[in-house]
Amino acid sequence: MSSPPASGPDAFAEGPGSDPYRLLQLPVTASAEDLRTAFRRLSKEVHPDTTTLPAAEAQEAFRRLRQAYALLSDPARRRAYDAHRQAGAAAPGAGVGRPAPGRPVTVTASRPEPVRRALSGGEWFALVLLAVALVLSLVLGLGVAWARGAELVRQPSWWGELRQESLAPEAEPAEPASPVPSSPPQP
Repeated sequence: MSSPPASGPDAFAEGPGSDPYRLLQLPVTASAEDLRTAFRRLSKEVHPDTTTLPAAEAQEAFRRLRQAYALLSDPARRRAYDAHRQAGAAAPGAGVGRPAPGRPVTVTASRPEPVRRALSGGEWFALVLLAVALVLSLVLGLGVAWARGAELVRQPSWWGELRQESLAPEAEPAEPASPVPSSPPQP
């Protein structure tokens, strides 16, 4: 059974080509925009839904790509990784991703951050088509109802009762009978 994937600087100590800069095909001096562009381009190539790679291989490649992007897109984690990488390159016998002898390594477990991106042209087109279909179906439904002579606006049955109650004058309290005698009935 395989162990859960590591995160932090040691997540990329698994073998050749595991350096996040190499995975994203970027130089160490790449900007945040370069990083985002490279991630988008490569994620289209290795995403399990869009690639011709076998499913297991595509999932693993995409997972490693997301880990690399999560590490390099967070400025604090990127600085820590770069410092760790520099220390590893400076120590004799230590490789990239391997701790230098005598140096403690801090591994922080975190989930990859979601990637927020702008909608593509195809996604905007689909949204516009959806809105047009919604408006056309509403117009078609109202047109059919109007052609059949149906009431387009219908008051609920309780509305008339409520309206009568609100318009009726409030009942005034009954006044006590006055001591004035009533007139006698006429013959």
